[in-house]
Amino acid sequence: MMSKLRVLCLSVQHVFAMFGATVLVPLVVGLPTSLALLSAGVGTLLFHSVTKGIVPCFLGSSFAFIPVFIIALRDYGLAELKGGIIAAGLVYVLFSQLARLMSQQQIKAWFPSIVIGPVIMSIGLKLIPTALSMAGYSAQSLDYKSVFLAGVTLAVMIIISFLQHSFFRLVPILFAIFVGYIVGICMGMVNLDAVKSAAWFGLGSEGWTALKTMPSFTLRSILLIAPVTLVTMMEHLGDMKNNGAVCSKDFFENPGLHRTLLGDGLATMAAGLLGGPANTTYSENTGVLAVTKVYDPKILRYAAVIAILLGFSGKIVAMIQSLPLPVMGGISLLLFSLITMVGLRVLFEAGIDLSDFRNIVIPALVLVVGTFVDGIPVSSTLTLSGSFLAIVLGLFLNLTLPHHTAAK
Repeated sequence: MMSKLRVLCLSVQHVFAMFGATVLVPLVVGLPTSLALLSAGVGTLLFHSVTKGIVPCFLGSSFAFIPVFIIALRDYGLAELKGGIIAAGLVYVLFSQLARLMSQQQIKAWFPSIVIGPVIMSIGLKLIPTALSMAGYSAQSLDYKSVFLAGVTLAVMIIISFLQHSFFRLVPILFAIFVGYIVGICMGMVNLDAVKSAAWFGLGSEGWTALKTMPSFTLRSILLIAPVTLVTMMEHLGDMKNNGAVCSKDFFENPGLHRTLLGDGLATMAAGLLGGPANTTYSENTGVLAVTKVYDPKILRYAAVIAILLGFSGKIVAMIQSLPLPVMGGISLLLFSLITMVGLRVLFEAGIDLSDFRNIVIPALVLVVGTFVDGIPVSSTLTLSGSFLAIVLGLFLNLTLPHHTAAK
């Protein structure tokens, strides 16, 4: 039985892990940050209620919707954007009922480890360049100051993770962020002006305006936004397999894919009502589970409550936003690397026979497409992600390529 202090620290750690990505989406799109946090917290609680409280997932702002959100907000306005997001959530709900009609054997046959494993690996590999960029490194430039701060943060997290019989071993990310923040202040990389001017309580004028705006359901906004769910649902499959692999559980079987899809859909519909971006499961928080090896879903629910409270506290939000980007880069680098290794573990535990050429071709092509292919345009408003294409390709190859040995 963990103490209340440990549970609180673990919960805050999950909030920090999801914070950067969840806040980035509304900043890019032009939605209030406070409502993104509020939507993430409410959506996570809805997800847990639908999935019987056994899936340790946190839901936050989805990157896949960014292009269509920008178009909808610019051309149609906030009311239609909210209506489109609610419609996207409804698509999830409809597909969840389709998944309910499928047996567990059918689901596993359609989404085998030989496909899902390399998809999980591609998710981690695709995110690593983002982490490196946050840490100050890219093919075009190298910021030594940022790399140093990211390196310090990463080193602290790794060292703490190896401590035996220590409370800090449970919260290596939180402790590393604290150390990185202090070092960042000493290096002059922290700007506290926004913290000083922020209000202690409230959603802000933009937040209240967006919250009170009633959604408008128009065909143009629905046709613009809802199709993106075909992409995010494929990513959802990878996330559920990834999360289950970390926890050594099969969430396709219990609580069932139909429940996780329903939870994701209801969370997105709630975000549409509140005025936040569409929600999705977060790889960052799965990475936290892999680091801490603490899989209690209750901790994620506490994290959701903390996110809701943060949404109403402008000063605390501003303080977290003042975290130097290299600090989050150092943290993300390890988290995304661990996600890649989880995918490798899925392949290994499935007992894939690599002497069969078929079992080399499928994961190899899925890994390449999932990692290096992205943004394939279907129309002026819809692009297909590499993860979506990789899963479709993998499923097609798995169904068509002949078996030369017994199936694993």
